[in-house]
Amino acid sequence: MVVTTDHVPVNGNKKRQRSHREVAEVLRERIRSGSLRPGQRMPTQAELADEFGVERGAVREALRILHREHLLSNVSKGSPATVAEASERGPADPGAVRPQPTMVGLAPRIAAAFEAPHVEIDALCLTSISLTMAIGEPLRQIHAGQLKPAKVDVRVLLPSRAIDLAFPTPVDDRDDEGGEVHRRWLDQRNAQGQVLRHNLRMLRTSHGIDVSVCFRALPFTPPVKLYLLNGSEALFAYYTLAKRGEEIGKESLEMYDAQGTQSMLFPFHQGDGLRDTTFVEQSHLWFNALWNTISQDLDLVG
Repeated sequence: MVVTTDHVPVNGNKKRQRSHREVAEVLRERIRSGSLRPGQRMPTQAELADEFGVERGAVREALRILHREHLLSNVSKGSPATVAEASERGPADPGAVRPQPTMVGLAPRIAAAFEAPHVEIDALCLTSISLTMAIGEPLRQIHAGQLKPAKVDVRVLLPSRAIDLAFPTPVDDRDDEGGEVHRRWLDQRNAQGQVLRHNLRMLRTSHGIDVSVCFRALPFTPPVKLYLLNGSEALFAYYTLAKRGEEIGKESLEMYDAQGTQSMLFPFHQGDGLRDTTFVEQSHLWFNALWNTISQDLDLVG
């Protein structure tokens, strides 16, 4: 049920304040009916806020809903959004959002999260490669003067170096007596974490943004990856294992590994129904429990 607030103007007549979901529903119907045509530029956020009598934050949230439904494009580019072409449209069910590979779906969601004054990103993953790549776009927009959050808080949970990883791992341990598979993963984990931390911390010097980047180590190999954005969105993907050959040193080695950038990313957004809201809330509880209990400070050196 949508909760609304009544405001009383000076003339004494009550005017009901629309919710962001109601704004999204009206705009969705205009797109479905053809009133807003594919390729047409949407009104500005200021114009929509004035039309619906809402704050710009409600308009932004409505546009994000339609973007997740693949009805709009260019939502986070700093200019008015564009109605998506028919070939880009998502499923007919407005509540169904098409999962995408991490390398495709994560970057636009991270960029949208950076539109908030206080950016909060929690991530659980194997190496943070996808997160480091995805943050590149909002960093570009910040340096171009298109975005400027006041504060950025990033927390990342990664596997500890001290454990025997479930993956990547050689099919036959005897083929990897020197532990080169583990060493290569560790080098990758540390390098990606250092790049992520450096790029974000540079925002303090270059733009005066308050930045906090923290890493903690888990005593297990996560079978899934999870990204929590601004307390309102959860992006979830399975690590799917496969056997593959890899050249390590001068030898060919068979191993079980997962291509995390190709993992299908399932989005859940607080406010998009009971299922999504509950998933986001429980994901935050789970992440915080891991962060505050069995994880330990992570050293990205060595």
